[in-house]
Amino acid sequence: MPHLSEILMHLGEDREHYFNAVSPPVIQTSNFTFKDLTAFREAFTNELTHHIYSRGNNPTVQILRRKLAALESADDALVTGSGSAAIATAVISNLKAGDHVVCVEGAYTWTKILLSQLLPRFGVSCTFVDGRDIQNIKNALRENTALLYLESPTSLTFDLQDLEACADLARSKGIVSIIDNSYASPIFQKPIEFGIDLVVHSGTKYLNGHSDVVLGVICGSKEMIQKIFETEFMTLGGIISPHDANLVIRGLRTLDLRVRRSFESTLKVARFLDGHPKVKEVLYPFLPSFPQYELAKRQMRGAGGLISAYIDADSKEEMEAFIGRIKRFLIAVSWGGYESLIMPTIGFYDIKGRPDSPHPWNLVRFYVGLEEADWLIEDLEQAFEVFE
Repeated sequence: MPHLSEILMHLGEDREHYFNAVSPPVIQTSNFTFKDLTAFREAFTNELTHHIYSRGNNPTVQILRRKLAALESADDALVTGSGSAAIATAVISNLKAGDHVVCVEGAYTWTKILLSQLLPRFGVSCTFVDGRDIQNIKNALRENTALLYLESPTSLTFDLQDLEACADLARSKGIVSIIDNSYASPIFQKPIEFGIDLVVHSGTKYLNGHSDVVLGVICGSKEMIQKIFETEFMTLGGIISPHDANLVIRGLRTLDLRVRRSFESTLKVARFLDGHPKVKEVLYPFLPSFPQYELAKRQMRGAGGLISAYIDADSKEEMEAFIGRIKRFLIAVSWGGYESLIMPTIGFYDIKGRPDSPHPWNLVRFYVGLEEADWLIEDLEQAFEVFE
């Protein structure tokens, strides 16, 4: 495999093809022409490796694909218009009517909607399990189980699955395994090296890292990516634009720096929260108090910027007052950008026309971006004064 520096800075960038420019060009075209019928026919032998129409293979997007595949130790990758598109495309490509899916219960909301609401309309069933224990996954398997869907860690409570054990189990049963690796990023976890078949990402998060592009990624073997490309990818057409692909290539230049800086700062914030008297519990995979700490250390090299904490508030009003005092974490969904964020569960309570969150109202998810950790901790310290 190429060195990480080679992947992020140079892989796929055939600079002699575009005037030896350091930065690759944005090939902002929908269509490509051919000098003769021979070239035309040759292109249609494999649209994934030729340039015919930008819904299929665009040169700027192709550079990004090569980098993303190498990052995940995969043969190839596809880039979609969102993380949800990547998940749906990869999942649908490996299912047919009558199939059964086993999925971890803490998966991303739109993954759960895909598996519990959309696909059952087409004869696909799903069982959601606590994937922290491999026995729960084994118990859920049926004769018609075709897919095992993992998310490790999950993005709110950070439940882990034993990736090697899951991959071995799926392979022994002839089941396709897919994992959402958005939380750890390929800097800190490479599921394909544990035997997982397909890796998907919300590339909106760390891979782009600048909160200005929405994209998804599917990584896997040459054969699996080719199959997905020729069916669901080309049919559904959920692509990314060449301009957005160029922005993500730019974002990848600093991926390693950004993710490691966020990890370093997050550990400091997590330790602060873990030692605060008004915090009941902190969830962070690289804290020794985390129930799956040993597994996290075994299959991850770091844990990124998400922390969840249960605040010791006596009432919803007290909890809202605490959130209201926090100023240096922006209230927002998502994560993985340069800016620190807070997503308080209490914000999902009392929304007209919607049920309350199934999670306790005192649960808060923090994302630590690229700001100085001490500056963020200072903000949290003054916010906790509301409880005095």
